[in-house]
Amino acid sequence: METHDADSFLIEAIRHGDQRAWRQLIDRYQGRLLAFARSRLGAGSDAEDALQETFLGFVTSLKHFDAGRSLETYLFAILRYKIGEVLTKKQRRSEVTAGFDIEDDAPGLPEPSVSETPSGIAAKREGSDRQADVIATILRRLIEELRDKGRLEDLRVIELLFYVGLRNKEAGELLGRDEKAIAGVKFRALGRLREFLAELQEDDRGLLDDQRLFGDTTIARVWRRRRLSCLKRNTLGSYLLGVLDEPWLSYTAFHLDTVKCLMCRANAEDLSEDAGELSTAERGEEMFQSSVGFLSRIDEA
Repeated sequence: METHDADSFLIEAIRHGDQRAWRQLIDRYQGRLLAFARSRLGAGSDAEDALQETFLGFVTSLKHFDAGRSLETYLFAILRYKIGEVLTKKQRRSEVTAGFDIEDDAPGLPEPSVSETPSGIAAKREGSDRQADVIATILRRLIEELRDKGRLEDLRVIELLFYVGLRNKEAGELLGRDEKAIAGVKFRALGRLREFLAELQEDDRGLLDDQRLFGDTTIARVWRRRRLSCLKRNTLGSYLLGVLDEPWLSYTAFHLDTVKCLMCRANAEDLSEDAGELSTAERGEEMFQSSVGFLSRIDEA
């Protein structure tokens, strides 16, 4: 069963109060979420607490969960928020492990100015979300095109330029490629993004101009939050087992060790980690017992 289908099945069962489905969901995701929390908060109780709060946050908001979204991405988003709350309360941001999606730890949104109305704030956020949707759509097409054609060397370049934010010269030095070749890859990628944008409906095209679309920070932010180039767990599993063939072997190592994608690193750690202070089963039971009582309240949420 595909991951999305399996998740959808679990979510539907949980919405009907199925305790076994809730336990399965906890068992399915606790390891990778805890690994991610520990990368930011260390191996102490803060990470365990953030994990527990993540599952509580999910089950109490389940009524409003959009089944079209990736469950894993949604859980990581809740966890990032919980981590941000811990760091804010304890003023320990300096202890966070560096990573290119570090800004996602910032909890919430800036406070609106006193002149902004609730409807104006909502409209601004809706417009920003729609822009992000459009950018994610065309970026995803570019990434999938490069993968389908086996052009993973070009994808490395695009990740370093658009996601990590390196300059052409820096990316060339890191990859051992000529700076002009790097510039050529970037030029072609931007051209494809413009072509993909032109194929969208007029209302979507009108949301963006070159400055908003091709501003490095905009692309990087959308790429990070939508996890556009994150690796599948079976790919990570094959990599850890040493049975992944080229060019995916080199690309996976690049994504984990050079890009340092924290969520993929958390998934990889989960796949390779031995039991810690608590066994996986013991931790799952603890998370289950602390949250199962909320299943009966889903309809009230």
